[in-house]
Amino acid sequence: MATIYVDADSCPTKEIIVEIAKKKQIEIHMFFDTSHIYDDGYSKVTIVDKGFDSVDYAIVNKLEVQDILITNDYGLAAMALAKKAHVIDNHGLIYNEDNITELLSKRAQSQKDRKHKNTKGPKKRTKKDDQAFKKTLSSLIKDIF
Repeated sequence: MATIYVDADSCPTKEIIVEIAKKKQIEIHMFFDTSHIYDDGYSKVTIVDKGFDSVDYAIVNKLEVQDILITNDYGLAAMALAKKAHVIDNHGLIYNEDNITELLSKRAQSQKDRKHKNTKGPKKRTKKDDQAFKKTLSSLIKDIF
Protein backbone atom coordinates (compact mmCIF):
# COMPACT_ATOMS: atom_id res chain seq x y z
CA MET A 1 0.00 0.00 0.00
CA ALA A 2 1.22 3.49 -0.83
CA THR A 3 2.43 5.91 1.82
CA ILE A 4 2.02 9.67 2.09
CA TYR A 5 5.37 11.43 2.56
CA VAL A 6 5.47 15.04 3.72
CA ASP A 7 8.24 17.62 3.36
CA ALA A 8 7.03 18.89 6.71
CA ASP A 9 9.40 21.65 7.87
CA SER A 10 7.18 24.48 6.65
CA CYS A 11 4.13 22.50 5.59
CA PRO A 12 0.93 24.41 6.46
CA THR A 13 -1.36 21.46 5.69
CA LYS A 14 -0.17 18.82 8.17
CA GLU A 15 -3.50 18.73 10.04
CA ILE A 16 -5.46 18.31 6.80
CA ILE A 17 -3.15 15.51 5.65
CA VAL A 18 -3.58 13.65 8.95
CA GLU A 19 -7.36 14.15 8.91
CA ILE A 20 -7.68 12.65 5.43
CA ALA A 21 -5.15 9.84 5.92
CA LYS A 22 -6.67 8.70 9.21
CA LYS A 23 -10.07 8.23 7.57
CA LYS A 24 -8.52 5.99 4.90
CA GLN A 25 -5.96 4.40 7.28
CA ILE A 26 -3.08 5.51 5.09
CA GLU A 27 0.40 5.68 6.57
CA ILE A 28 1.96 9.15 6.79
CA HIS A 29 5.68 9.76 7.08
CA MET A 30 6.67 13.34 7.95
CA PHE A 31 10.24 14.55 7.57
CA PHE A 32 11.75 17.46 9.51
CA ASP A 33 15.21 18.81 10.16
CA THR A 34 16.56 19.02 13.70
CA SER A 35 15.13 22.49 14.31
CA HIS A 36 11.58 21.10 14.55
CA ILE A 37 9.68 18.95 17.03
CA TYR A 38 6.39 17.37 15.97
CA ASP A 39 4.01 14.69 17.18
CA ASP A 40 0.40 14.36 16.03
CA GLY A 41 -0.09 10.87 17.47
CA TYR A 42 -0.62 9.33 14.02
CA SER A 43 2.24 10.11 11.65
CA LYS A 44 5.65 8.51 11.62
CA VAL A 45 8.17 11.32 12.11
CA THR A 46 11.77 11.32 10.90
CA ILE A 47 14.20 13.99 12.01
CA VAL A 48 17.28 14.46 9.84
CA ASP A 49 20.39 16.57 10.32
CA LYS A 50 19.99 20.19 9.43
CA GLY A 51 21.76 20.71 6.15
CA PHE A 52 21.20 21.74 2.57
CA ASP A 53 18.55 19.41 1.09
CA SER A 54 19.03 16.80 3.83
CA VAL A 55 15.27 16.34 4.24
CA ASP A 56 14.83 16.12 0.46
CA TYR A 57 17.35 13.30 0.08
CA ALA A 58 15.95 11.41 3.08
CA ILE A 59 12.48 11.52 1.51
CA VAL A 60 13.64 10.51 -1.98
CA ASN A 61 15.48 7.52 -0.53
CA LYS A 62 12.19 6.25 0.97
CA LEU A 63 9.80 7.00 -1.91
CA GLU A 64 8.43 4.16 -3.98
CA VAL A 65 6.22 3.98 -7.07
CA GLN A 66 2.68 5.23 -6.35
CA ASP A 67 3.58 6.90 -3.04
CA ILE A 68 2.30 10.43 -2.53
CA LEU A 69 4.65 13.29 -1.70
CA ILE A 70 3.47 16.65 -0.42
CA THR A 71 5.99 19.44 -0.98
CA ASN A 72 6.33 22.97 -2.33
CA ASP A 73 9.93 22.25 -3.38
CA TYR A 74 10.17 21.92 -7.17
CA GLY A 75 13.55 20.20 -7.03
CA LEU A 76 12.26 17.55 -4.64
CA ALA A 77 9.12 17.21 -6.75
CA ALA A 78 11.24 16.52 -9.85
CA MET A 79 13.22 13.80 -8.03
CA ALA A 80 9.97 12.23 -6.78
CA LEU A 81 8.43 12.24 -10.25
CA ALA A 82 11.51 10.42 -11.53
CA LYS A 83 10.69 7.69 -8.98
CA LYS A 84 7.09 7.53 -10.31
CA ALA A 85 5.56 8.98 -7.14
CA HIS A 86 2.53 11.28 -7.13
CA VAL A 87 3.42 14.82 -6.05
CA ILE A 88 1.16 17.61 -4.83
CA ASP A 89 1.92 21.02 -3.36
CA ASN A 90 0.22 22.66 -0.38
CA HIS A 91 -2.15 24.61 -2.62
CA GLY A 92 -3.44 21.56 -4.48
CA LEU A 93 -1.25 21.72 -7.57
CA ILE A 94 -0.36 18.27 -8.85
CA TYR A 95 3.16 18.19 -10.24
CA ASN A 96 3.62 16.08 -13.34
CA GLU A 97 5.96 15.56 -16.27
CA ASP A 98 4.11 18.24 -18.22
CA ASN A 99 4.56 21.09 -15.72
CA ILE A 100 7.72 20.36 -13.72
CA THR A 101 10.20 21.69 -16.30
CA GLU A 102 8.40 25.02 -16.52
CA LEU A 103 8.14 25.25 -12.73
CA LEU A 104 11.87 24.59 -12.33
CA SER A 105 12.61 27.24 -14.94
CA LYS A 106 10.41 29.78 -13.14
CA ARG A 107 12.18 28.94 -9.87
CA ALA A 108 15.56 29.61 -11.46
CA GLN A 109 14.35 32.93 -12.85
CA SER A 110 12.87 33.93 -9.49
CA GLN A 111 16.18 33.19 -7.78
CA LYS A 112 17.94 35.48 -10.25
CA ASP A 113 15.32 38.20 -9.74
CA ARG A 114 15.66 38.05 -5.95
CA LYS A 115 19.39 38.69 -6.20
CA HIS A 116 18.78 41.99 -7.95
CA LYS A 117 15.79 43.40 -6.09
CA ASN A 118 13.86 43.27 -2.88
CA THR A 119 10.92 40.86 -3.17
CA LYS A 120 7.97 40.05 -0.96
CA GLY A 121 7.40 36.66 0.59
CA PRO A 122 4.56 34.34 -0.34
CA LYS A 123 0.93 35.44 -0.05
CA LYS A 124 -0.86 34.70 3.22
CA ARG A 125 -2.60 31.33 3.20
CA THR A 126 -6.40 31.40 2.99
CA LYS A 127 -9.25 29.00 3.73
CA LYS A 128 -9.67 28.70 -0.04
CA ASP A 129 -6.09 27.36 -0.25
CA ASP A 130 -6.89 24.75 2.41
CA GLN A 131 -10.10 23.75 0.62
CA ALA A 132 -8.31 23.38 -2.73
CA PHE A 133 -5.57 21.28 -1.15
CA LYS A 134 -8.06 19.08 0.68
CA LYS A 135 -10.12 18.51 -2.47
CA THR A 136 -7.09 17.64 -4.61
CA LEU A 137 -5.49 15.34 -2.02
CA SER A 138 -8.79 13.53 -1.44
CA SER A 139 -9.25 13.05 -5.17
CA LEU A 140 -5.69 11.81 -5.64
CA ILE A 141 -6.09 9.31 -2.79
CA LYS A 142 -9.39 8.11 -4.24
CA ASP A 143 -7.67 7.51 -7.60
CA ILE A 144 -4.74 5.63 -6.05
CA PHE A 145 -6.43 3.61 -3.34
